[in-house]
Amino acid sequence: MKLTAVIEREENGYVSLCPELDIASQGDSVEQARDNLKEAIELFFECASSEEIKRRLHGEVFITQVEVSVG
Repeated sequence: MKLTAVIEREENGYVSLCPELDIASQGDSVEQARDNLKEAIELFFECASSEEIKRRLHGEVFITQVEVSVG
């Protein structure tokens, strides 16, 4: 299964988020944040009931950019 990973810098590290499941993790590098998120997602699928997975899994997530005027 392919899921989205949004990773952003935050102070001394990186925060990663899977918007389809609303699961987050963190790491000292982009790669570590991604790997930790992957591990958290895999643990979720191992432990969650099929009802929980169905309830939390968002089928359509769109990542895009918008342009706005500032000032």
